[in-house]
Amino acid sequence: MAGSLWLYAGLVLLVGFERVAELVVSLRNAAWSFAQGGVESGKGHYPFMVVLHTGLLAGCLVEAIVADRPFVPWLGFVMLAVVVLAQGLRWWCITVLGRQWNTRVIVVPGLSLVAAGPYRWVRHPNYVAVVLEGIALPLVHTAWITALVFTVLNVPLLAVRIRAEEAALATVLGAAPAK
Repeated sequence: MAGSLWLYAGLVLLVGFERVAELVVSLRNAAWSFAQGGVESGKGHYPFMVVLHTGLLAGCLVEAIVADRPFVPWLGFVMLAVVVLAQGLRWWCITVLGRQWNTRVIVVPGLSLVAAGPYRWVRHPNYVAVVLEGIALPLVHTAWITALVFTVLNVPLLAVRIRAEEAALATVLGAAPAK
């Protein structure tokens, strides 16, 4: 593998480690949420989400290696900046939501909607981070097929996920679903 491909593999591996860190936080928050009477919704789509996000990481590497995708500096560095910004946005969301953040849809009765941080401007800012990362991470090393396939598969997944979250919030918190 060329030098840029090794660096790219390192980047994808770092994002993979970041995902593991998210899961650790998510498991801790899920345990707390359930102990507080949390109610889980939308379990059906979760396995597909795990497979899709794992596939994104694998697809980035497989396409870059098998299709011998080049590193194009003007594209790669811009997309790398987008990946870093997406990670920053994701962890801002995690920090602002605190114990309420989870990779699953778990709502604790009696808690109010969070309207701080990025939630002041966007109802689901974590999904903005997911969309940006799903496009940018593959394009760091011009893996455009992975970016396209992930994005096309992620659109219906996000539609289902957001509907599940909105329904859970409306039912458990008495919040009006976003339109």
